[in-house]
Amino acid sequence: MEFFYNAPKKDVWEAMTNSEKMKIWYFPQLKEFIPKVGCEFKFEDIGDTYRKKWVVTKINKPDTLAHIWAYKGYQGVSEVTFDLFSTDSGTKIRITHTGLESFPDDPHFKRERFEWGWNNLLGKNLKILLEKK
Repeated sequence: MEFFYNAPKKDVWEAMTNSEKMKIWYFPQLKEFIPKVGCEFKFEDIGDTYRKKWVVTKINKPDTLAHIWAYKGYQGVSEVTFDLFSTDSGTKIRITHTGLESFPDDPHFKRERFEWGWNNLLGKNLKILLEKK
C-alpha cells in the first residue's frame, strides 16, 4: 500500500520514529519506542486479548523502518516495512506487511482487517498529524 503526504521527508520520519508522535497516529498505548534494531516496543497493558510483540528489525534513517508484528500467545509472525520516498510535493510511504498467512485463521488476523487498519493509521491519522494547518 502507498500513502502520500504534503510534508517533507524529515517530518514524516520524525512522526514515524518519535514515540510521542507515534502515540498520536499509531497506537496511544505505546509507552516506549527507540528507533534501534533489536528494540522491543513497550505498550501499556490495557487488558487487550491481542497483546502486541513488536521488535525493530531495520532502521535506515530516513528511508526505512521495519518491525516484527506478532501477538503474545498466538502463532505467527509478520513484518511491517515502511519505506519513505521524497516526491515533488512531499513524501510517499510504501508499506509492505508480510507473513500474515502465518497467523491463525481468526477474523482478527485477516488481511482485510490489516488493510483497513493501515488505511486508518497511515491514510487518516498520520496524514492529519502531518498536514494539520
